[in-house]
Amino acid sequence: MQLAEANDLQALWIKREDASSGTYGGSKVRGLEFLLAGAAPGTVYVTVGGSGSTHCLATALQAATLKHATVVAQFPQPATDETLAIAAACRRAARRVVCARWRAALPLAVAHAWIVAQGLGSARWIPGGGANPRGVVGQLLGGLELAIQVSDPPDAIVVPLGSGGTAAGLVLAMRTLGWSTRVIGVRVAPMIVANRWHVAALARGAARLLARLGVTLPDCDSTALIVLDGIGAGYGHPSAAGETARALAATCGMVLEPTYGAKAFAMLPAVAKRGFRRVVFWHTFASPSSVRERTA
Repeated sequence: MQLAEANDLQALWIKREDASSGTYGGSKVRGLEFLLAGAAPGTVYVTVGGSGSTHCLATALQAATLKHATVVAQFPQPATDETLAIAAACRRAARRVVCARWRAALPLAVAHAWIVAQGLGSARWIPGGGANPRGVVGQLLGGLELAIQVSDPPDAIVVPLGSGGTAAGLVLAMRTLGWSTRVIGVRVAPMIVANRWHVAALARGAARLLARLGVTLPDCDSTALIVLDGIGAGYGHPSAAGETARALAATCGMVLEPTYGAKAFAMLPAVAKRGFRRVVFWHTFASPSSVRERTA
């Protein structure tokens, strides 16, 4: 109730994706359940992200539980306590981390990572953020869980919008449930990636994948997602509003990080002004400290 009142909301539910796995949680685990499935022994996964990417960390840790290796290509992002901790945990978990010195050099880092992976085994690509149709299916299931977790459909779901897979799964879930709930993506990454057309394309890809398996889902287009701009000075740069939101969330024991969750949480008052009064906040971040606690 305290967080709801502070954000001028009638009700606020927190979807605890940070607790999605006993190995290492966060929203990325939903997609990885499908992206890592069925791989042959000796598979080496290659993926990409920022130096503080929870996707890269989750991929390396979850792949290791299946006895697979991971090689990661990363671009630099602003250093914060959280990104430095995630980067250190990723170096421990991945077989190799290939770092680009600047973002423009990322394609070369990806090519290098692929060559390294091929030298270790059978290389298999996972796109940044796990944003592909198979991964979206995992996010769809997370959205469907709300049907047994809330008594009535909320007005809106607020989620950070980066690579788009989580938002795409949630849009599909709301259409599948027949709810009028709007999915609001708070853009925290460049618009070339974080936009409603990309999200709609991911959702359609997941729907086509399921249709081939005999599961028919409602149509989804680019109007199914509301996008609010929360990127501020740029990807990974903390914002003043985000830091205020982090402090507020911390009073109720919720840990946010400055790249995704804090910026999304900071937009809750703007969501309330749009008339959405009963809101679910999709809490996507799992602290890297949880990895140390569970593997100690």
